Order: sequence, then C-alpha cells, then structure tokens
Amino acid sequence: MYFALLNKKKFFAFSALILCGIIAIIALSGSGAYAVFYGGNFRKLPIYYVKTEEKKIAISFDCAWGVDYTDKLLDIMQNEDVKCTFFAVEFWSKKYPEYLVKIADAGHEIGTHSATHPYMSKLDKSAIIKELTTSREIIEQTTGKKVELFRPPYGDYDDLLIETAKEQGLYTIQWSVDSLDWKDLSASEIKSRVVSRVKNGSIVLFHNQGLHTHEALSGIIKDLKAKGFQFVPIGELIYRDNYIMGADGAQIPNV
Repeated sequence: MYFALLNKKKFFAFSALILCGIIAIIALSGSGAYAVFYGGNFRKLPIYYVKTEEKKIAISFDCAWGVDYTDKLLDIMQNEDVKCTFFAVEFWSKKYPEYLVKIADAGHEIGTHSATHPYMSKLDKSAIIKELTTSREIIEQTTGKKVELFRPPYGDYDDLLIETAKEQGLYTIQWSVDSLDWKDLSASEIKSRVVSRVKNGSIVLFHNQGLHTHEALSGIIKDLKAKGFQFVPIGELIYRDNYIMGADGAQIPNV
C-alpha cells in the first residue's frame, strides 16, 4: 500500500512537471523567442521588446526591395510628428542613397539589415563581420550618422551572430508585433492586428514596400496615440546598459 501511494505521488509530480513544461513552451512560442529552450539548450537573445512602465513604443520598417511607398510613409510620420527606425540592406542603400538621406534628414533612425540579406546563422564569423561592416559603412558615409542597431534578415540568428554584433558595437533587434504587411494583408487587417497587440515597450515590424502599409499607418498611429502611446525610435526605447534579457526576449532594466 505504501509503495502504491508513493508511485502515485511520483506519477502526479512527474505529470505536473510535464504540464508546466508544455505551458512554458506554448507561452514562449507565442513570443517568438521559444528557441531559447529548444533542445534543452539556452540561447542568446536579441531584443524583442522593452520592459517598461512608460507607454512608449517603437515602429520600424525593413528596407530591401524598393521605395514605391516610402515617400508616403515619411509624409504620414511627418504629419503625425512620429519618429521611427528604418533597417536598410546594403544593396538597397546603394541603389537608393537619396532615400537614406531623406530618412535621416527627417529625423528618423537608420540601422543595418545586413549587406546581402542572407540567413546569417549559416555564416561563419568572418562573413558575419563583413555583412555588418560594409552595410553600416554605406549608411554612415551617406548620412553622416552612426549606426548602432542591427536587425537580422528573416529574424534568423544564433549565438555567434548575437555575440559578433555586440563585438561590433551593435544591438540586435527583433520585434514583438509583426504587422504581417509582407503577406499583403489589407489596410484594415494590418491596423487591427497591430493596434490590438501593442503594449508598453513594443517594437512593431513593418516593411517600407508593404503593399498596404502606407494605407494603414495613419490610422494605426492615431489609434495608438488615443490610447496614450508615445512613438520613439528603437534607439531611444532600449536600455544601453544595466539590463538583463528575459526568456521571451524582453529587455529588462537590472535595478
């Protein structure tokens, strides 16, 4: 009887541990940072969002393929007095240097999105350094402003990439709210998706070449302002030191 009770206790304890593990995996997978526990290994994380009590958020645009809607995006943000962060690929920067100048002159921040838009977890360290170095150089030479942020193409990263970017003086930035504008969602779908998901410290992902992004942007900004949110570039949102990383990619002040 004693051994039967003992085995039941072990069974229920083991079952509870399994259930907690499943819940944790589901929660982390929703954040986009679940891989930190994948395979039982810990991984270094980029910044997905910032833990803050202030109602501050950052919107960002990845630039790689064109400029068809970029002027409209810039006009909207000028009219709304909003500053954001653009991440530019080197080949885009070379093709459209005048847009780097437009973006910088409008007071927006520019980070690198790599040189050739590769899956950077497949590169060795020397190739990573080249991707980061040449891409930031053209931005700095064209705008005269220092590049401090880096967003990996496809959101693809590994420990080596995070460590190498840090050595190069770059903060690696992901996102906590994906507009999915790259899927050509309608303007109303983009707006609903973003507005319903934003919280304090969110980093929102858009693309400058999103088909309906410019149609959604003004409404998104107005709705979020009505909720009391303030828009700042990512470089003004993140902590530069004295922080730790949460398992869900949150940058948390270490106080």
